Amino acid sequence: MRDAHDEVRSGGADVVAIGTGDLRYAHAFVEDERIPFLVLVDDDARAARAASVRRATPWGLFDPRSFPGARRAQRGGHRIRKSGKRVTQLGATFVVGPGSRLRYEHLDEHTADHAPVSDVIAAAASDR
Repeated sequence: MRDAHDEVRSGGADVVAIGTGDLRYAHAFVEDERIPFLVLVDDDARAARAASVRRATPWGLFDPRSFPGARRAQRGGHRIRKSGKRVTQLGATFVVGPGSRLRYEHLDEHTADHAPVSDVIAAAASDR
């Protein structure tokens, strides 16, 4: 989403990330990855539970579907950092608003399953 942030903003929306690490980890992530949007911390998993975001089983961390995505990330210059205490927490993407209207939801199935950026941009731009 970092690379699409300007496009999302030009459509009248904004991006907020909610991370699983602690505050120190979030600061390092924002600085190292040059994140231009707000990053919040969900250290106690309250937000993840409220949104029904899945967790991988320990064996699920080695899901073969994750390997191609991990290779693409590595080739793209992304590196694995120290894991937090919720290493099995999967991700999710939501487009919300105006108000509490849910426009789009993607709950990751495995560690390399992420919402297509084009879908997120389309949902953010749709029928405000």
